[in-house]
Amino acid sequence: MNRLKLLVAIFLLIVMLANFFSQAYALQLSTDNEVYSEGQPLLVYGRALPDEPVIIRLFAPDGTIAQFNQITADSNGDFSHTSANYPYGTYSVEAIATKENGTSQIADVKFASSSSLIPVPIQRVIITQVFAPQTAAVNQPFRVFVQVTSDGQLVAGSPSKLLGGSHIHLPSGDIVNLSNSLKTLHPGLYYTDFTPPQEGTYVFHIVVDFQRTTSHGSAATLVLKQDITGISNQIRKLNSVLDSTTQELDKLKAEIQGFGDVLNSSQRSITQANQNINRSVTSMSESVQNVEAASGQFNSLFLPVVALIAIIIALQITILARRR
Repeated sequence: MNRLKLLVAIFLLIVMLANFFSQAYALQLSTDNEVYSEGQPLLVYGRALPDEPVIIRLFAPDGTIAQFNQITADSNGDFSHTSANYPYGTYSVEAIATKENGTSQIADVKFASSSSLIPVPIQRVIITQVFAPQTAAVNQPFRVFVQVTSDGQLVAGSPSKLLGGSHIHLPSGDIVNLSNSLKTLHPGLYYTDFTPPQEGTYVFHIVVDFQRTTSHGSAATLVLKQDITGISNQIRKLNSVLDSTTQELDKLKAEIQGFGDVLNSSQRSITQANQNINRSVTSMSESVQNVEAASGQFNSLFLPVVALIAIIIALQITILARRR
C-alpha cells in the first residue's frame, strides 16, 4: 500500500515537472530579419501555448517602450505580429507569455539606412560620458555629472540599477561604491556630490548596464589643499583692486599736476605782484625825493619872505615907538 502511494506520488511529480518544463520552454521568439532598412516592416513571430495571450513590447534605443501590443496564439500556439518602421538605432523586441509565469524572450534588431550586402552588427552603441572637475580642494564638495546615451538617445532608468557598478578609486587604493549616491538630474543625465577627505587623485569609474550591454566611462580629479580655482579668483580680485588703485593713483597724479599748475600760476601772480610793489616803492621813493626837493625849494623861498616880514614888523614897532 505504501509502495503504491509512493509510485502515485512519483508519477504525479513527473507529470508536474513535465508540465512545468513544457511550459517553461514553450515560448519561442524570432524575427524575419536582423537589420531593417527604411520602409521595411518588422515581423515578429514565434510559438507559445495554444490560445495563450502574448504581450509584445518594442524597446527604443533609450530604453523607453516604443510599442506595446497583446496578441493571442492560435490553437497550435503559433503567433505573429507586424510592427511599423522606426528611426535608426538598435531596438529590443520582447515577448511575454502570460500563462507561463511571465516567461519572456528578447531579440535585438536594428533599423539602418541599408540592410543589403553590407552586414550591420546587431549591437547597440552605448556611450558613457563622465564630467568631473580637473582640480578640487580637500573637504570642499564638488559635483560629478554622468551622461548615458544609446544610439544617440539619452538612456533613462534607476541610477541604482543602471549605474549599479559605478565606484570611486581613492588615492589610498580603496574603492567606494556610488550606486546609492547617484541621482537623476534628467532622464539620461545623472550626478553625485562628493567631498574628498584627503589630497591625491580620485578616479570616478562609471559602469552602465543597459539591455544586456555594458559601457564604461571615467574621469579623474586632482585634489589639493586649496582649490586652484579659489586661488585664481583671489588673484583676479587682487588684480581688480590693483587696477582700481592704479586708476586712483592716476587720478591723484592728475590732481597733483593740476595743483602744481595752480601753484605755478600763483607763484607767477605773486612774482608779478612783488614786481608791482617794487615799482610802487620805487615810485614812492621818487615821490618822496621830489617832495624833499620841493620842500628845499620852498624853504629857500620861504625864509627870505619870513625875514622880510620880520623886518617889516620891526619897522612898524619902531615907528609906533617914536609916535609915542
